[in-house]
Amino acid sequence: MGRVHFSGIGGAGMNPLAQLLAHRGIRVSGSDRAFDQGQNQVIQEILRGRGITLYPQDGSAIGPDIDRLIHSTAVERDTPELAAANQLGLTCVPRPALLAEVVAGGQPGLAVSGTSGKSSVVGMIAWILRQAQCPATVLGGAALAEDGAQHMGCFSAGPAAGPVVVEACESDGTLIGYAPALGLIHNITRDHAEVAELSRQFATFAQRSQRLLVNADDDQVLCLVHQHPNCISYGMRNSAAQWRCEPLRLGPWRSQGELTTPDGASLLLDIPQPGMHSIENGLAALVAAQALGVSPAVAVAALCDFPGVARRFQVLGRSDQGITVVDDYAHNGAKIAAALRAAQAGAERVLAIFQPHGFGPARFLRQELAEMLPQILRPGDRICYGEIFYAGGSVTRDISSADLAADLSGLAHADYAPNHLAIIDWVTTHAMPGDTILLMGARDPQLGPLAQTIFDLL
Repeated sequence: MGRVHFSGIGGAGMNPLAQLLAHRGIRVSGSDRAFDQGQNQVIQEILRGRGITLYPQDGSAIGPDIDRLIHSTAVERDTPELAAANQLGLTCVPRPALLAEVVAGGQPGLAVSGTSGKSSVVGMIAWILRQAQCPATVLGGAALAEDGAQHMGCFSAGPAAGPVVVEACESDGTLIGYAPALGLIHNITRDHAEVAELSRQFATFAQRSQRLLVNADDDQVLCLVHQHPNCISYGMRNSAAQWRCEPLRLGPWRSQGELTTPDGASLLLDIPQPGMHSIENGLAALVAAQALGVSPAVAVAALCDFPGVARRFQVLGRSDQGITVVDDYAHNGAKIAAALRAAQAGAERVLAIFQPHGFGPARFLRQELAEMLPQILRPGDRICYGEIFYAGGSVTRDISSADLAADLSGLAHADYAPNHLAIIDWVTTHAMPGDTILLMGARDPQLGPLAQTIFDLL
């Protein structure tokens, strides 16, 4: 095979795939707009350490020796690289198509889907497999908190003939391309598109999965899979679920539940992250691990020491004044609600910051946030909207986070910060001993460093 070039290699979904191909002996190169801007130096060093050659994203990397060009769905079709590749008649493959190939080659292959919690579930599975000394290839959207750089992605390389676990995303409409031996559907909520539109993708994914693992607490999921011939269910509220977990404790810093397996055995599920969603994610990971050959007892023991996933309710620390700083990737309604409730479980007052990850998402979320946040935020809580993240390219910039903050006027304590320096100023102005600072947002590689800066200043 000739060279495989990754356009947009710095992305959390792209660089694990590039590393896997390099591990398998394939000549790999890549480029990224953020690298050209001097960002993500740690990721660049890691990729070069894997033997991957990095080029400017100006078209100079493209040549006839390329067998396939893998491109992120975030890369515009008219970039110099894609234009040069098309001119040479090179095969251009979207990242999700390559990921579907990888999971199809797993023995078995497990694709984890759902609009919320995918990265955490995949991270938990990766941790369980590591602790159980079960070699497997894992490709996810977020690294374990103890493992690597922000936006590095979750990556481990197992034997070519071994299990493969991947995070399968619905955001770009490509979920229908997967045909895994094991398909997991964790939930279906409004994210990127309306539920009806998303459900069509998940229905195709379910039909193409040989065996399904599904969250029985999600009615939308159950509607899609009720006729599947090989389905295993888990849940916390549905008494018909085959795997059940009764919540016992949701915070402030750990969550616990009583797990009941299909054969009636009872185990304590104890996870070092708070919130109902943490128990739900852990339950999904346990069921998936069991399908891959790991016993429930071994999986439960592993999750007791789960380090968490980068930017998924990642507690950076507590200051000398008792102020806790939490960094979270939440970027849709369900995730924002879950992160806020988890933070509220550990603090009498939460100062939340949310930076929308694009102008389209901001428009899509606007009404939902205006209705949801006044119901979740307590009288003492405050929220600050950071200005919308702009990654470049051609977009309609017809909305500002100032508009979202104005929607909450008279309904909640809401402010607006035009940039990261203004966010820091807002936090240092309002933070008091005992508060939890919760920073939320996606895509912007500077959010992780911003959260760390906030903690360092407090």
